[in-house]
Amino acid sequence: MPARARCGFGAYFQKGKFLDHWVTEYWNAEAGRWALVDAQLDDRQQELFKVSFDPFDVPRDQFLVAGDAWHLYRSGNVPADDFCILDLKGDWLIAGNLMRDIAALNNREMLPWDCWDPMPRPGAEVDLVRFDRLALLSSDPDSDEAELQAVYSTEFAVPCVVMNAVRNRRETV
Repeated sequence: MPARARCGFGAYFQKGKFLDHWVTEYWNAEAGRWALVDAQLDDRQQELFKVSFDPFDVPRDQFLVAGDAWHLYRSGNVPADDFCILDLKGDWLIAGNLMRDIAALNNREMLPWDCWDPMPRPGAEVDLVRFDRLALLSSDPDSDEAELQAVYSTEFAVPCVVMNAVRNRRETV
């Protein structure tokens, strides 16, 4: 069964916020579409977060892949600061998740706290045009796989050493 990791934001953990999160996307042959699965949502978490959907078919408005989150922010419908995790928030965070999502789509699944150039840093100015282009690839990764691979490999492929933001040190991948 085809499956892939997806990086983005969950709307079901905190009302009015989209929290940094990862899920699995798998090809549901019976439905003829990609479906999202959140393996973290066990019975206890479903109760705690009042989740009313099937965690094996997470609605696309409840988990936004990074490209869709970027589009929502850029459309002006949701402020950048509503995309967050702990005290980290803003367009730079969405952009970083966008890079992680495209890396995952290229079979380089990173840790949520792994950072590498040219990933924007907290509070840094984000190249909006560049990330508008990347968001299109993340939102519909099957429409042009060759371009997705080319952009990843030529513009921001994961290097052999990344910055682990939790440990505040460089680590070999």
